[in-house]
Amino acid sequence: MELVILDKAGKDTGRKITLTDEVFKIKPNDHAIYLDVKQFQANQRQGTHKSKERAEVAGSTRKLHKQKGTGGSRKGSIKNPLYRHGGRVFGPRPRDYSFKLNKKVKELARKSALSYKASESKITVLEDFTFDKPRTKDYLNFLSGLSLSGRKTLFVVTEKDDNLYLSSRNIQKAKVINVSQLNTYELLNTDALLLSESSVKRIEELF
Repeated sequence: MELVILDKAGKDTGRKITLTDEVFKIKPNDHAIYLDVKQFQANQRQGTHKSKERAEVAGSTRKLHKQKGTGGSRKGSIKNPLYRHGGRVFGPRPRDYSFKLNKKVKELARKSALSYKASESKITVLEDFTFDKPRTKDYLNFLSGLSLSGRKTLFVVTEKDDNLYLSSRNIQKAKVINVSQLNTYELLNTDALLLSESSVKRIEELF
């Protein structure tokens, strides 16, 4: 698959790049995508949820009244879950939601996501560039030149670039990541995938 390389103004540089079929044109595996996205979202969960159970709520341990002879039901504790301010039955407890996923499954999922984007013509390759200083307006102008203003974009660069990252950080639907941060969830959750020229080679080396 061949794509033209654009500059940061959105103009054709006159050069082209060939995307490897082994990465950008495989038969997508939807189940691998499901597992990788599930793991990504599970890893985002803090798992710090907690509610007080019967043994943890504040209150006296005194028996409310004698067992028999009152004509009423038996009442052993004010902390009974049936009472107001009583403990919760089987409430949530802190836990770790993360789980292991094989490296080859992750690679297959990411290649599948890249192949989906390529087949939908949602990949744009840009020559390597950076900004002189962090400036949100410069990044907005960059998106405008690509006719992507207001759309959800993911820009993948080879190495961490603070000027690009800080320029995009304040834009709601724009995100800049480096190749090592690439994940299936964000690949699929974008309207336009922007790849720097050097990042394409790095992605093909990884996968």
